[in-house]
Amino acid sequence: MAECIFCEPPKQNILFEQELWVCMFDNYPVSKGHLLIIPKRHVRTYFDLTEEEKTSLHLMLDKAKAMLDEEYHPNGYNIGANCGEASGQTIPHCHIHVIPRYNGDVEDPRGGVRGVIPNKQKYEMS
Repeated sequence: MAECIFCEPPKQNILFEQELWVCMFDNYPVSKGHLLIIPKRHVRTYFDLTEEEKTSLHLMLDKAKAMLDEEYHPNGYNIGANCGEASGQTIPHCHIHVIPRYNGDVEDPRGGVRGVIPNKQKYEMS
């Protein structure tokens, strides 16, 4: 798909790759070191990946974390994928966000990824 920006990312943007995936910095990072892990095969969402792609994704996540730990020393991570327009996916090619988190980067990080729906991020456990 020539019109898909993730189908042929510029070689100079690729940090590392393996047979099925590439890893590069996000062009619009939400934190220092924000990475994208992108399948080489054009596939719309995480749920469309093959079992082989899902298995090899874990190796890429481990490699991404090792690189980020060494270069940026984050205190935590958010890992996620937007699947479908309603989730906020704007590029119809699967990509996994690896977002390093740092102490103090937000006032109260509790609820983490629940913040995609702001009024649901905070909750009381009973």
